[in-house]
Amino acid sequence: MSDNDEFGAFLVGFIVGGLAGAAAALLLAPQSGEETRAIIKERSIELRDKAGAEAEEAWKRAEAIAIDARQRADDLARQAMAQGEEISLKARERGKEFMESAKETAKKVAPRKKGDTELPAA
Repeated sequence: MSDNDEFGAFLVGFIVGGLAGAAAALLLAPQSGEETRAIIKERSIELRDKAGAEAEEAWKRAEAIAIDARQRADDLARQAMAQGEEISLKARERGKEFMESAKETAKKVAPRKKGDTELPAA
C-alpha cells in the first residue's frame, strides 16, 4: 500500500511541477509568441508521453500486486481447507471412539435378560 501512495504522490508532483515549469517558461521566455507556442507544444507532448509511460508502469505494478494477492489468497484457502479436513477427520475419530465407549458402557449397565435384576459386576 505504501508503494501506491508514494507513486501517487510522485505522479501528482510530476504533473504539478510540469505545469509550474510551463507557466514559468511562458512568463520568462525571451522568444516570440510563435516560438513560445512551439516550445509549449513540444513540452506538452513530452509531458504526455512521460505521463503515459508512468501510467503504463503503474498499471504493470498493479497487475503484479493483484497476481501476488490472488496467489496468497489461493494459498491461504488451500491451507484452510487442509486444516478443516484434518479437524473433521479428528472429530470423526473421536466420535467413533466415544460411540464405542458408550456402547461398552451400555452393555455393562443394561441387564442381559428381562427378568435379570442383578447388576453386572463393575
